[in-house]
Amino acid sequence: VENFAGQWLRLRELDTALPQDNAFTASLRDSYREETERLFYDLIREDRSLLHLLNADYTWLNAELAAIYGIDNVRGAYMRKVALPESSPRRGLLGQGSILTATSVANRTSPVIRGEWIVENILGAPVPVPPPGVETDLSGETVPAGRVVNTLRDRLELHRENPTCAACHQVMDPVGFALENFDLIGRWREEDSGYPVNPVSALVDGTPIASPQDLRKALLARGDTVATAFTEKLLTYALGRSIEYYDMPAVRKIMTAAETTDYRFSTVILGIVASLPFQYKSASTNTLTTAGP
Repeated sequence: VENFAGQWLRLRELDTALPQDNAFTASLRDSYREETERLFYDLIREDRSLLHLLNADYTWLNAELAAIYGIDNVRGAYMRKVALPESSPRRGLLGQGSILTATSVANRTSPVIRGEWIVENILGAPVPVPPPGVETDLSGETVPAGRVVNTLRDRLELHRENPTCAACHQVMDPVGFALENFDLIGRWREEDSGYPVNPVSALVDGTPIASPQDLRKALLARGDTVATAFTEKLLTYALGRSIEYYDMPAVRKIMTAAETTDYRFSTVILGIVASLPFQYKSASTNTLTTAGP
């Protein structure tokens, strides 16, 4: 929970996160981390499907965290389990303040960072770095005469008109736009800079999305891809090195077994331990406490 989930889910980055929002306190930082750690711990302890991380019908809250989420009737500083309806945008990792804060920048949200994190860590697809000379500071974009740029999304749409940038951004940005109703520390909002938030977009395969709930459903529809990405991250952590092409038969074997149990956590763990790469790992690469994705 602390080592693997801390790296994979960027919980360690909460220690250095300094969002420019007075509501972000040291105690809220701790609550964010604990909420996500408890969900991951439940996955292990209750031997649930890996997809539980995206669609858990509950979360862990105290009064301060519940106030940020706009959830009533939660009092006190201790964390307790709170049920979430199917329609809640807070179900699973995508609605948790830890992830949303770690994938924002100091003074605003970042659809690019949020989209990149989901594409790479939840779907397991690599996102290339920006090519040399490409301006990544959106505030420095030159706005053409007569063009109205009011929101962050408007600036990103302008940025994407550069063909050099469009190829990567058309993959990442729609995913991030679906989470734009969450502000830089994860509160729900309807406006950005006084203008309505526009979360409507489409994934690169044409799937329409207009909310965190839509994005969650789209990811769950790709459950085999999500489970494979998780398995690759966990195998990387177990081996203490990057996954190579010659490891992929082992990954496929693990996933074949895991599919029969709806990707139950224990099936993945046992598959990794029994795999050829893990069984023949040399002692010099046994760096479990420091390894990770």
